Amino acid sequence: MLIYQIAVLLSLLAFFSILLRNLIDLRAMPANPSCKGPLVSVLVPARNEALNIERCVRSLLMQDYAAFEILVLDDSSTDATPQLLQTLLDESGGRLRVLKGELLPDGWHGKAWACLQLSRQAKGELLLFTDADTKHEPDALRRSVAALNSAKGDMLSLTPCQELGSFWEELVVPLVYVILLCYLPLRLVRTSRNPAFCFANGQFILVRREFYERINGHTAVRQALAEDIGLCREVKRAGGRVVAFNGFDAVSCRMYRSFGDIWEGFSKNLYASLGYSTPGLFLLMTLTAAFYIAPYLFFFYALITGKFTALLFWLPLTQIVVALLSRVIIARLFGQSIAMVFLNLLSQLILIAIAWNSFWIIQSGRGARWKGRNYNFS
Repeated sequence: MLIYQIAVLLSLLAFFSILLRNLIDLRAMPANPSCKGPLVSVLVPARNEALNIERCVRSLLMQDYAAFEILVLDDSSTDATPQLLQTLLDESGGRLRVLKGELLPDGWHGKAWACLQLSRQAKGELLLFTDADTKHEPDALRRSVAALNSAKGDMLSLTPCQELGSFWEELVVPLVYVILLCYLPLRLVRTSRNPAFCFANGQFILVRREFYERINGHTAVRQALAEDIGLCREVKRAGGRVVAFNGFDAVSCRMYRSFGDIWEGFSKNLYASLGYSTPGLFLLMTLTAAFYIAPYLFFFYALITGKFTALLFWLPLTQIVVALLSRVIIARLFGQSIAMVFLNLLSQLILIAIAWNSFWIIQSGRGARWKGRNYNFS
């Protein structure tokens, strides 16, 4: 009974952490209406991004910020990405530069190596690293630069709106926000200098060149599959201030398009995002089972046996309601499907399976696989 009471209490704390709005809304920050500011180098690594690259680059070319350049690095693509980039280059009026990626050195993660090459060619005082599967509203850059300056930050990251096109995307991808808002002390990311409190989303990272060079750029995270969190940690270690915002109305992203992509992508990132901490990963799995799966077992057992006690029925029912309310709030905040919230049990079962796979592929020596490359850095 005591253990279950503690689990319910923790569930309530997770719920109230959402209500406290851990993640500041970018809309709450003042935006610079003049569009003036330092030169920003927008840096886009692209490997086999034929489905996304045109939309991404065209949205970047439409930015209403005055001083920016766009650099895209073709990282040994084997699809139509190079041809599409050439077409975009011809249409860009000199705003776009396309780089040919060098061979991946031993001991490097592909994205980190691509980002480092881009940074070496960048001219801007500010560097924006963004993924090729993103789409940017015309005011995204202007508002982000203004937010970075207003918050007196050295690094800024946005959480984009995740575009969810299939059943599996709608079922699993929103769990990113559940973990983010329920379990991470995001306020401490911006208020504490302690590198232990880190969060960043590699889909949109704006950093001052001074701090990027101070930490030796992506060389500092060359083996990190979760290079975004690694950059946050290195900036804080160097004395910098990191701020994170809810940027769902500024940037959108279609991360995955199938269950296979979801399985491979999340398996690559989950264990890595926890710093390959086995206790941390198994704690996440344990909390997931205690908060979201065990209550249903008790609840249905009570229904079958007719034992409507506090332990078997009312406490589990409380947990189920709190979990669903949390999911509804998050879905409304980020424009996600309310109907899929009620499949939360299935979502959490898949999360545990992904977490186990993320652990196994590293510990077994098989390594994480992404974009045709295999990595086993731990």
